[in-house]
Amino acid sequence: MAAALYCGTAAMGQTDLERFERQLEQIQRDTRLLVDPDLPAEARSLIEYGGYVTFGFAAIDDTTQRTHILRQLDLVGYVRVNLDGVHEFFLRGRMTYRDFDRGDSFDGNGDDLVEPTLDRGHYRFDLRRYMSAYEGQVVPYNVAFQGGRQLVHWANGLVLSQEIDGAVIDLEYEPVSLQILAGVSRDSTTDFDSSRPNFDEETHRGFYGAMLSVDVTAKHRPYIYGLVQVDNNKDDILTFGPTTTRFQYDSYYIGIGSRGSITDNLVYGVELVYQGGSTLSSSFTVAGTTATAVAQTEDNISAAAADFQLDYLFNDPNNSRVGLEVIFATGDTDRLHTSNTFGGNAPGTTDHAFNAFGLINAGLAFSPTISNIIIIRVGGSTFPLPTTDFFQRFQIGVNLYGFFKFDNNGPIDETTNTDSFLGFESDIYVNWQITSDVSLAIRYGIFFPGSAIHNAGANDDNPRHFFYTGLTFSF
Repeated sequence: MAAALYCGTAAMGQTDLERFERQLEQIQRDTRLLVDPDLPAEARSLIEYGGYVTFGFAAIDDTTQRTHILRQLDLVGYVRVNLDGVHEFFLRGRMTYRDFDRGDSFDGNGDDLVEPTLDRGHYRFDLRRYMSAYEGQVVPYNVAFQGGRQLVHWANGLVLSQEIDGAVIDLEYEPVSLQILAGVSRDSTTDFDSSRPNFDEETHRGFYGAMLSVDVTAKHRPYIYGLVQVDNNKDDILTFGPTTTRFQYDSYYIGIGSRGSITDNLVYGVELVYQGGSTLSSSFTVAGTTATAVAQTEDNISAAAADFQLDYLFNDPNNSRVGLEVIFATGDTDRLHTSNTFGGNAPGTTDHAFNAFGLINAGLAFSPTISNIIIIRVGGSTFPLPTTDFFQRFQIGVNLYGFFKFDNNGPIDETTNTDSFLGFESDIYVNWQITSDVSLAIRYGIFFPGSAIHNAGANDDNPRHFFYTGLTFSF
């Protein structure tokens, strides 16, 4: 029973750490959008450089409703060199200091200084702009190459939204385009399998795939893609009591979907994906109150997921919009944890739990892994005072979420019973570009556990809170 007990206690602390890293990654991406927008090449100066510093404060409740207090300082510097829109060199470095209250760090290591690291670094070449700038020709085709450390976000972000070290090649012959990807996960990537040793520091996975898309009309762009993920963490071993766990999760994804607009006001995005591959099973089985160490087996994966997005744009001076999103991902009934190998798939069975490498808007406070889950989100945002100078770029928004298990008898990434309803959440966010150099971001979310979580663990009837505020100075 010790192995099962470990899966429910120590492993849960690791799950809290994985969830915390995912929450901060979403916040950091939102902050970067405020202070470092991607400008078209023709609008960039020949040499652009600068940086920003963000002072952040967060209060985050974990799965046991314990509040963790964090003060974080981010210092970012970048330089971009663009030559005639043809060649681009971009470097961005980051240094982070995390100051936790005593005993509040998720990994138990206390305050953390993340030494200066290369956050982004790539070279990009654009053939179409080369032909225009140097040959004076306007061509219907293009070849664009971008190599280095970069963020790759496919479709709605359901399967892939990762920072990788590698190359992306975009081939285009109007109206068809093909994107080819080959790369590996960057250092310090937090893995989805929180039972693997050093999952938050040393993740080695390879990504290889291609996405084909077509502009059927000016309003609709359907696509199809295939992605192969190769697990290079084969040397990792977890020994706990009589169990020895090895790790090998090789997966592939076949996805289809479309993005576009139904009317001038109504835009949509849909992504459907099938997952296959193979995984190593759990190193123990549980019968009643008895856990027994067993030999791991290599089992097939057969899972699926989908994401549907629909937004209505009012096209008013306030840039108001409302939206609806529905996400689902399959689960597996014989797992103890939906994404870990330790306590994972039962030996000799097909693994139906969906696990991938995306980043989806799944709420601030609950922020579940996209596995054995159904999420319904409705939300909206507006700029309430667009005609005033001081509040012209002040945006406020709200999102409401309902969470359900896809399979009632399957686990998620925390302790639940066999009910379906996981809970609901309300999030409020503020983005305010106070001046050209100063911006403020505020995030608050509160999650109310549902019947599937009530009485399933410690303090599980109480709401969970997430609060973050960050002030950014650009230079």
